[in-house]
Amino acid sequence: MFAALFSVLLAVLLSAPSAQAFTQPPGRAMNSAVPAAVQAEEFQDRISGVLRGVDGPIADVTITATGNGFEGETTSGENGFWSIGVPEQGSYEVEVDEDTLPEGITLAEGQENPRTVTFAGTSNATTLFLFGEGIVAQGGTFWDTLGERALAGFSFGLLLALSAVGLSLIFGTTGLTNFAHGEMVTLGAVLTFGFAALGLPAPVAIVLAVIGGGVLGYVQDAALWKPLRNRGTGLVPMMIVSIGLALALRYIIQFNFGGATTQLPGSQGEIINLGALSISRNNLNSLIVSLVVILLVAFLLLKTRIGKATRAVADNPALAAASGIDVDRVIRIVWVIGGMLAALGGILWAYYRPGVSFNMGQQILLLIFAGVVLGGLGTVFGALIGSIIVGLFVEISTLWLEADLKYVGALLIMILVLLFRPQGILGRRERIG
Repeated sequence: MFAALFSVLLAVLLSAPSAQAFTQPPGRAMNSAVPAAVQAEEFQDRISGVLRGVDGPIADVTITATGNGFEGETTSGENGFWSIGVPEQGSYEVEVDEDTLPEGITLAEGQENPRTVTFAGTSNATTLFLFGEGIVAQGGTFWDTLGERALAGFSFGLLLALSAVGLSLIFGTTGLTNFAHGEMVTLGAVLTFGFAALGLPAPVAIVLAVIGGGVLGYVQDAALWKPLRNRGTGLVPMMIVSIGLALALRYIIQFNFGGATTQLPGSQGEIINLGALSISRNNLNSLIVSLVVILLVAFLLLKTRIGKATRAVADNPALAAASGIDVDRVIRIVWVIGGMLAALGGILWAYYRPGVSFNMGQQILLLIFAGVVLGGLGTVFGALIGSIIVGLFVEISTLWLEADLKYVGALLIMILVLLFRPQGILGRRERIG
C-alpha cells in the first residue's frame, strides 16, 4: 500500500505537460546511421561536463561525442556547461574542438583530447577538461585554483552534511543503518521537479519538496519501522529490509520519472567572482542554505527540549523511557527531520551536479556513509565534520585526479577509517560482547 501511494503521488506530479520545460540542454545528432526519428528524440543517457578556465566559464566551444555508430555535437553554454544525449550506454570518444576555443585559451599540457568516456551504470557520464597551465600554473594560479576547489569542496561538504546528519540522527536513535536514505535524497529533487512542472515558483516547489521528504520519513516509520521494532526485529534484518525498500523506491521513481537526467529551473546559474576566487551562484546559495540549516539543527539539538530528549534516546533508550520520555515520539520526529534534511540535500545536490535522475541518491549514498563513518557513527557533529572533510577531499583531488575518479579517494578514506579508527573522529570506543 505504501509503495502504491508513493507511485501514485509521483505519477500525478510528473505527468504535467510542462514537465518537459526543464529537460537537458539540447545536443545535435549528426550521424546518418541513426534514423532521423531517433535523432530527434530526447535520449535518456547523456555525456556532460563543464568547461572552465582560470578566468571562469568558457562558452560557445564545440564538443563532439562519437561511438557505437553515433556522433553527436553541442556547444558549451554561458556557464560552460555542455551535454550530449547518446542512444545507448557504452564507450564514446569525446573531443573539444580546439579551433572554437576563445583566443588565448588552450588545453592544459598533457590533456587527452579526444578522450574515452565510459558509462558506469548511471544514465549520466561526466568528464572534465583542464585549460591553461593546469596545476603547475604561473603567477599563483595554482593557489587560486586550490582556493576555488576548497570553496567548492566546503560547499559540497555542507551539502553532504545535510543528508549525513539526518542519517546519523536515525542511526543514533534506532541503531538502523538505513540504505534507503539515498532514495530520500532523490525524492527531494524529484518532487521539486514535479512541483515546478506544475507551474509553481521554484522557492515554493522547494519548500513543498522538503515537506514531502518529511512526510516520507513519517510514513516510513509509522508503516514499516515502528511495527518492526515492536516485533523485536533485529538490526541486521531491518538493514536488509532497508536495502529492499531502497530498491523498491528507486524503481518506483524510475517508472514514474524516467531514466533521463533533467534540470531544475534555474540550474544554469551565473558565476560569481569573490576576489581571486569564483563560484557559481547555485553553489554559493547551497553553501549558505546548508550552513544556516545545520546551525538550526545544532540549536535544536542543544537548546530545546526535543533536542535534549533526542540525545537522551540516542544515549540510552531504556533509561530515557524510564525518565518519562516518549521514545517512539522522539524517533518519529527524528525520521521526519531526517527526511526533510535528506530532501533538502537532494535538491542542493541536483543544483550542484547539475541534474535530477532516478538514481542520484544511490550515487551519493556512499559519500554520505563515508562522512558519517569518518565523523563517528551516531554522532551528529561528527557527521558534519566528516562530511566537510569528504567534500574538501573530493573537490581538491581533482587538481591531480581525473574528475571521473574524484569519489574514489573519499571511499578510500572510509576504508582506512574502518581499518584504523572504526569509531571515527568524534566516536567513542565501545566493547562488544
